Amino acid sequence: MSAAADFSAEGDVLRFSGDLSLARLGTLPDRLRGHDGQVARIDLSGVDRIDTIGAWVVHRFAREHDARIEGLSGDAQHLLDQVEAADQPVQMRPVSTSSFRRVLGEIGDAVAHSGRTAVGLIGFMGATLIAFFNVLRHPKRFRFNATVQRFEVVGVSALGIIGLMSFLIGIVIAQQGAVQLRQFGAEAFTINLVGRITLRELGVLMTAIMVAGRSGSAFAAQLGTMKLTEEIDAMRTIGVSPMEALVLPRTIAAIVLMPLLGFYSAVIAIIGGGILCWLSLDIPLVTYVARIREVVPITDLFVGLIKAPVFGAIIAVAGCYQGMQVEGDAEQVGLRTTSAVVQAIFMVIVVDAFFAVFFEQIGWI
Repeated sequence: MSAAADFSAEGDVLRFSGDLSLARLGTLPDRLRGHDGQVARIDLSGVDRIDTIGAWVVHRFAREHDARIEGLSGDAQHLLDQVEAADQPVQMRPVSTSSFRRVLGEIGDAVAHSGRTAVGLIGFMGATLIAFFNVLRHPKRFRFNATVQRFEVVGVSALGIIGLMSFLIGIVIAQQGAVQLRQFGAEAFTINLVGRITLRELGVLMTAIMVAGRSGSAFAAQLGTMKLTEEIDAMRTIGVSPMEALVLPRTIAAIVLMPLLGFYSAVIAIIGGGILCWLSLDIPLVTYVARIREVVPITDLFVGLIKAPVFGAIIAVAGCYQGMQVEGDAEQVGLRTTSAVVQAIFMVIVVDAFFAVFFEQIGWI
């Protein structure tokens, strides 16, 4: 066992010896506080062992006497350097700032975070495209079973909730439209309203919002959990690309199934509107269907089918990107899942606005 910690003074040099650890310090701190001589250098070459407490005692004494510490090397010197670096004043209360500066700072942080997220999403989309082309070049690497399983999760399992939502939306649109158009004696134009707005806009848009909340959040939570449990790192270790094995099947499933789900949603909404027109406006179903065929141009169907795969790609990329960004603890999974849903819905609405302007410019109105 090393000797207990001790020191001796030789002129302006203070030499420490023995074991400068918590268990062997003894009365050394009290004796050092009682030392009132002039100290220019502290020699630790005779120290057998030193821990954090011993390093702190020596550092505090050196700071009080403005002395230079020497004689340590290797891990002991690194420990002393860490103790010196950690000796910083602690601010017990935050500096009070004005409400304006605080709000301005929060806005700036939000803008910077949005910029970083946008750059990350663009880069992630590029990585997804690279993985897609790699799979095209090497078809044997395509995860067919995983993609089919995603088809079931994204599409088949969502038919019930999307159908119910669309049916009710069709009824609401028809009822509210009929109430307003009745003031002008134009209840018959309720059919135009239901047919065009569901095929062109609401069918695919409401489906995208539902898929973002249902499947986009699932993508983020699944990949985030795999990131926490280091399954994704293990896949990279054995030579499996997470982009090809995890991200690409989910993206393909969302892109392929969104047009089908959007068309299904529009048809169910039209059926709901037709039932309301039959019961409330006494419009026979045969007349309703014939009128739908007359007033709804085929371009409305094309508009919805063109937008749907783009919305699916946005939802899948946003969900997978946020899931791959999970780090630290389980709380990050919830935060990233929320971010995935919010970002997907926001981007879907923004892109839908751009599509509306684009189709209006080319005459598809």
